[in-house]
Amino acid sequence: MKLMLIGVVVAGMLCAITASAAEPDARAKRTEWFKDAQWGVFTHYLSDIALKGAEPTVENWNKVVDAFDVPGLVKQLESVGAKYYVITLGQNSGFYCSPNATYDKYVGISPSKCSRRDLIADIYAALQPKGIRLMVYLPAGAPDRDTVAMAALGWKNGKYPRWSHPKGGPDGGDDRLVEFQKKWEAVIREWSTRWGTKVSGWWFDGCYFPIAMYEHPDAPNFASFAAAARAGNPDSIVAFNPGVVDPVISLTKYEDYTAGEINDAEKVKCPGRFVDGAQFQILSFLGPNWGQSPPRYPNETVIAITRSIIDKQGVVTWDVPIQPSGLIAPPFIEQLKALHEGLAKPK
Repeated sequence: MKLMLIGVVVAGMLCAITASAAEPDARAKRTEWFKDAQWGVFTHYLSDIALKGAEPTVENWNKVVDAFDVPGLVKQLESVGAKYYVITLGQNSGFYCSPNATYDKYVGISPSKCSRRDLIADIYAALQPKGIRLMVYLPAGAPDRDTVAMAALGWKNGKYPRWSHPKGGPDGGDDRLVEFQKKWEAVIREWSTRWGTKVSGWWFDGCYFPIAMYEHPDAPNFASFAAAARAGNPDSIVAFNPGVVDPVISLTKYEDYTAGEINDAEKVKCPGRFVDGAQFQILSFLGPNWGQSPPRYPNETVIAITRSIIDKQGVVTWDVPIQPSGLIAPPFIEQLKALHEGLAKPK
């Protein structure tokens, strides 16, 4: 009887191992479309850019968000052959391009610095018929130029990046900022739940203190952070950015792709599709810096950089300047068109 039971158990274990081996890793499944897309476009649509010197008021912010030329942007993205587009929800100013009642409840700012228009939903509606996916950017911390929001959310500014240090939180100690994290996850969860499958991925900036803040067995941690982002779409891909790190690393098993922030894209070596189980991806800028003009590389170099990575099943995301109108600066559209055409040519 014991031998029979042992045999059944062993057989069951073997079946489980075989089934596990036969099923691709969940991260590989989620990033299959991303790998196939090969490259995409990123824009820093922020209040400083959109307002262009105008007073940073709620009224002015709503005016520029309402005037964002979604059809024009989508026409541009289609013309360059991009398969996905990443846009910032907001950053340090505290102005966001989509409403969020949870954020408003926590920070208590009235009228809200979150726009009336849900720009993300509107961009998706225009991208979807073209077969172009939408992804969003959000910092992992509170807007550090908005002192009211920072205090209300319980955020502390980092003194210096400490992503590789065994200790060191945003205050220079080992503070997890538990209350802040719970609030920020709730803010993210509202957006994710509202958008559902409209958003295919998230890129979280400023994860400089992973050991102090996120690498814990109990929530809040990387697992709960990722779960908040996937609340509305379990297939949404997530990346956590530790800053500029070359060679590119994966920060945690809870991210699907590498954040891959890189300044000198021409120096990057892609090791293959995965880095510690995460899809290899780099994010760099075509201009002299993030959101700046003019293009810093000749077209041939952009094509060569991109090809060297996608040939090894990596992914490249190019940041380009966006104008207050919501349109990408023309010189970069021409360069992205050249990239699309160059990759289509035989090697």
